[in-house]
Amino acid sequence: MTRTTVESRARTVTIGFDEPFCVIGERINPTGRKKLAAQLEAGDFSTVETDALEQVACGAMVLDINAGVVYNSNPNPNETEPPLMERVVGLVQGLVDVPLCIDSSVPAALEAGLATAEGRPLLNSVTGEEERLETVLPLVKKYNVPVVAISSDDTGISEDPDVRFDVARRIVERAADHGIPAHDIVVDPLVMPVGAMGSAGRQVFALVRRLRDELGVNTTCGASNISFGLPNRHGINAAFLPMAIGAGMTSAIMNPLRPAEMEAIRAANFLMNHDPNGAEWIRFSRVLDAVREGKEFAEASREAAADGATGGRSGRGARRRRA
Repeated sequence: MTRTTVESRARTVTIGFDEPFCVIGERINPTGRKKLAAQLEAGDFSTVETDALEQVACGAMVLDINAGVVYNSNPNPNETEPPLMERVVGLVQGLVDVPLCIDSSVPAALEAGLATAEGRPLLNSVTGEEERLETVLPLVKKYNVPVVAISSDDTGISEDPDVRFDVARRIVERAADHGIPAHDIVVDPLVMPVGAMGSAGRQVFALVRRLRDELGVNTTCGASNISFGLPNRHGINAAFLPMAIGAGMTSAIMNPLRPAEMEAIRAANFLMNHDPNGAEWIRFSRVLDAVREGKEFAEASREAAADGATGGRSGRGARRRRA
């Protein structure tokens, strides 16, 4: 079975077909969050701190870190993003012990994050674009980290799933040329909005199966893409995730502060026999009971995490290193 290993200084998380579904928290990202972007430019990291702690409490196993702020004082991200990435990575790994996912379109920011991160972070991302391949794959090899491979290339994003599969295959092959094994490639097959393409769900499920069976790679996605532009998005996301898990998807970049989606993932883990004796489902059910009694999901999750801090476990994919 393919296993992709990511690490912090104290915790190892394994992404794999026989592991609990890996939730990668998406909230530390200023894209589309004007308030957060303004705070980061002003040197205010209070929202980052809150987002880091709440996401982990609510079940994030890995935290995505994106520092892509367009500064009003300096619009050149090649100058501003690397030092901001370094600062945010240092701050977050001082607050929580989960592994990180270093997320940027700026190569210098990727390297700044990799150089600062402790352990073995996930790199987000490489595409099939020639320039990106030649820039990012050497970083992956240099730092010996796994990487998210997005199924787009110099021609853009194809609506044809066979084309997206071929892009993923080419990335895996190019990575091998750099000495990077397939188990360190986590493919994002690109989920299309079902509101714009009625076959988007069935298309991605079939594509994930091919990626698992033919390339043997783990997969991820931006989970909320499937519901873009639609009402009651959380209901669609909550239906999509277990179906994707059943097709073989092993992780998603998503918002773990949404109870509907997290409930769906906990149930899917149990049904896939990735939650021995239903221990995590039972623990999570107590969180839902507290929410029904009036507590906020993040607050109830924090209390449950605190209660289990001395004896709980987060699944077979996470463990503490021995001192």
